[in-house]
Amino acid sequence: MSNVNRPLIVVPSDDPAQCQGSPRMADLEAVANLKIFPTRADSFDEQIERAQGATVIINSRSYLEWREDAFNLLPDLRFISVCGIGTDSIDLDAARDHGITVSNIPGKTAPVVAEHAFGLMFAAAKRAAWYTEMTRKGEWVKQDGVFLGDKTVGIVGTGNIGAEMARLCNAFGMDVIAYTFNPSYERAEKLGVRFVDLDELLALSDVITIHTKLTPDSEKLIGAREISLMKPTAILVNVARGPIVDEAALVKALNAGHLSGAALDVFEDEPLPEGSPITQCEQVVLTPHIADMTPEGLDLLNQGVVENSLAYLNGTPQNVVN
Repeated sequence: MSNVNRPLIVVPSDDPAQCQGSPRMADLEAVANLKIFPTRADSFDEQIERAQGATVIINSRSYLEWREDAFNLLPDLRFISVCGIGTDSIDLDAARDHGITVSNIPGKTAPVVAEHAFGLMFAAAKRAAWYTEMTRKGEWVKQDGVFLGDKTVGIVGTGNIGAEMARLCNAFGMDVIAYTFNPSYERAEKLGVRFVDLDELLALSDVITIHTKLTPDSEKLIGAREISLMKPTAILVNVARGPIVDEAALVKALNAGHLSGAALDVFEDEPLPEGSPITQCEQVVLTPHIADMTPEGLDLLNQGVVENSLAYLNGTPQNVVN
């Protein structure tokens, strides 16, 4: 097939470690023209300019949103492959109305993300970031940490990542309870958890870890009222989506000493704005939405977007979410 007749696949804004340079992209170059932009698209106009003529978009950066206004300007677009499981950056109904198929990557990186959440939990419990900062300043200070081995962990959301987190916490000997919108006895048995309602989970848990997807039902799921139900010694971990937690309410609780700490990989605004109040809180561990960014995780994500894109181009779309 000549280059003129080949479909165009565009990665409009990418981390160099993600798609650019991945050997898996060669599979796409064999059947399509491929354009990867290794820098952030700084405006909507630049985002649209980069995507002009694309049949397929690989959305490797979740801050790039694709809504009705974008689809109106991209008449050639027929498929979006999300580089992950979350689809909150895409208006799925508008995409469907424009004849655009959207696929995600469910489950592939669940062990990688859950391991990151598990590590964040420990970092917050042992006050690792705070101790590092104090020690660098030459201050030899000591505060009580949290022993996790006999504690209760509450998992909010028991999809692939939440299920893997439950496995890790069970293996560590923690008492695992969970909240999901669709509980069942069979799933509780399989995961080794006890399902409870959200208020009970918040009141009982020493650690609350968020693994649910962002939907209208889960936006601000953890707000001021919910935080007030938590133990003053509790730790909140979020590796799902920032808007699930009311960040202002969390900052207020941390500064008031109502929570022992928080560990966040996701935020309401990303990239996190300079001077964001959450960065001023003492007992927090913060990572820049990189839970799946290990060599293994990146390879799995690249494998997923390539497989989804090839399946669509072959007329057999998979992992369709709209």
